[in-house]
Amino acid sequence: MKGKAVRGNTISFGIFGIKALEPSWITSRQIEACRRVLIRYVRRTGKLWIRIFPDKPVTFRPAESRMGTGKGSVEYWVFPTRPEKILFEITGLTESRAREAFRIASSKLPIKTRFVSIHDSKS
Repeated sequence: MKGKAVRGNTISFGIFGIKALEPSWITSRQIEACRRVLIRYVRRTGKLWIRIFPDKPVTFRPAESRMGTGKGSVEYWVFPTRPEKILFEITGLTESRAREAFRIASSKLPIKTRFVSIHDSKS
């Protein structure tokens, strides 16, 4: 997966976000794990935006199947991400609390991420 993200590389909805630094496939289970962590921090004080959606199916052929039997069934769904893509956004939290939430959420992802704020992108 070559290149950087052209669309979705700036904060549009919230004040704080996390940005992908590597290309990778992010599964729907990983996105859900991040969502649960972030919702725990946001609760009633803030709002969360999930900027990615797993719309690419990944299929596997059954074990010991002969050639020519067709494509395998869908096993799981992924979102192919590129560097600079904003993955999640939050508003209504202090910066220290948002950093802590994103630190825990990014540990659930298979890629390196960076905390960004709207103030960083304006200057």
